[in-house]
Amino acid sequence: MAAGPVTHVLDELVWQAWKVMAPPEGFRAEIIDEVIEVSPPRRRRHAVVVNRLRRYLAPQWVGGDYAAYQGVHVIHRRKVWIPDLFIAPEDLDEIPDEEDLGVDASGVRAVFEVVSLGREAQSRDRKRKRRAYARAGIPLYVLIDDFDGDGTVVILTAPDPDKAVYAEEHRVPYGTDAVIPDGPAKGFVIGEAIVGP
Repeated sequence: MAAGPVTHVLDELVWQAWKVMAPPEGFRAEIIDEVIEVSPPRRRRHAVVVNRLRRYLAPQWVGGDYAAYQGVHVIHRRKVWIPDLFIAPEDLDEIPDEEDLGVDASGVRAVFEVVSLGREAQSRDRKRKRRAYARAGIPLYVLIDDFDGDGTVVILTAPDPDKAVYAEEHRVPYGTDAVIPDGPAKGFVIGEAIVGP
């Protein structure tokens, strides 16, 4: 669906509002589905899982071309996300966004989100960010979801930017190793060492 002039004006207004925002320390402001969403600091469990993920991913690329990042804005067409973790070139200067506020989504190879407690947070990661990352063409989106049954790792690949969907979805329950199928993290296992208590 083509965006009209009104959509472009609204996108620009939201973008300018986001740039001047000063959320309280620890809060994150993102633009998802044309709306600025501000989320509070994450709970301890969230931080533990994200840090385990980064710790186990990091050795994969020592001296290589890729690295895992946290706390950086990923930007695509006036939309802004702060993924829990993402994989991009080791030198982020290779993929700057046009205003030097973060990195361009076109260079991001994978995004990992740890689903937070609460209906709104779950909807953000499971639905709104899923559409946004697919629309940006990010090749791999991984959800680590304590709140899906007894826990599930969802691996999404083959984005269709025009439809804002991932064509491939692989769901792995906690207790079974989830293996990244392709890209810079190919073969990486998300198992008990990362999702366990």
